[in-house]
Amino acid sequence: MKKKYLALAGRIREEIVEIKQAVDRARNGWDRYKLTGDDFYLDSVAFNLHSFYTGLERIFELIAVNVEQSKPEGENWHQELLRQMAVEIELIRPPVISRETRISLDEYRGFRHVVRNVYTFHLSPARIEPLLDNLPRVFDRAKKEMECFLSFLEARGQEKE
Repeated sequence: MKKKYLALAGRIREEIVEIKQAVDRARNGWDRYKLTGDDFYLDSVAFNLHSFYTGLERIFELIAVNVEQSKPEGENWHQELLRQMAVEIELIRPPVISRETRISLDEYRGFRHVVRNVYTFHLSPARIEPLLDNLPRVFDRAKKEMECFLSFLEARGQEKE
């Protein structure tokens, strides 16, 4: 039995639960922002969108390090890691996410960069709204694809060493 794959699957499942909380908090914050117009809710929404992508990226890093032993480096490593997760690594693993999901997630990666590098009072509700509208669908698709990948990990974990 390859326990490292089972341990990784458990860790990914835990992260997915945390990411779901960020999704729910972003949606709730947006509803309150729309009701009150209070920018503090908008700040919360931006931070939870940041957390959504950061949680996914944490999963991708765990996979790159523990399954592939190959995490991208350099200035664009965040983009390269996302690309890496959408391709099969022959003889090592299937794709973690689809090309469609990669393209959708790249929008959230880009927004996270903005949140990290711009004062929150400069964030535009018009930029945030499409991300929130798509968030449940993008999360559900990513979760479904990662659950397929978890099946792969668990099958690998049951193999004899």
